[in-house]
Amino acid sequence: MGDEWHWDVAWAAARKIAAVVPVTIAATVLGFVVAAAAGLAWTIARRSRSALVRGAVEAAMEFVRRTPLLVQLLFLYAAFPRLSVFAIGVIGLGLHYGAYLSEVYRAGIEAVDRGQWEAARALNFSRQKTWTRIILPQAIRPIVPMMGNYLIVLFKETPLLFAINVTEMMAVAKQFGSETFRYLEAFTVVGVFFFLMSYPASLVVRWLEARFGRAG
Repeated sequence: MGDEWHWDVAWAAARKIAAVVPVTIAATVLGFVVAAAAGLAWTIARRSRSALVRGAVEAAMEFVRRTPLLVQLLFLYAAFPRLSVFAIGVIGLGLHYGAYLSEVYRAGIEAVDRGQWEAARALNFSRQKTWTRIILPQAIRPIVPMMGNYLIVLFKETPLLFAINVTEMMAVAKQFGSETFRYLEAFTVVGVFFFLMSYPASLVVRWLEARFGRAG
């Protein structure tokens, strides 16, 4: 029967898909670095004294959060044809999840005791020194588990990169299926790969949550 499972096909698919696992991991890590940087920049900009800056940042973040990641990737792909598809994928993932990480940063910053800001002013610290020496070290530590959760979510969104021709796991599985007419094995193998990588990461996040929870 055409829908029977074939182990030889599954192993062949696994070998091809395994070859591009580094691409998926690289897109995840670099995308998260962009997201962490963009999220922090947006968070600080949202605290600007300028109402115009605050309004522009809020509008941009709302737009990013209210539109699908796939649409944003396709827009960047069409708008910046000179960039490599991998770079577009990393930027798209980063900007999209930066909008969500901004809320995480905001929660961490607002949890910092108000007295810390007052102490920085009393010591005549510059704005930059206040952020880097006092506020951020205290704000980021308790939000590390939540950031880890978003890292896992971002990783699970990387299959969308096949829409802009990034050769990651889903793209290779789709190509393998079109060549062999065996999509069942190909897509199952992709799911197994994602599980084998995301499940250990989720255990690490749980450990971090327990550790920081006890510390709090």
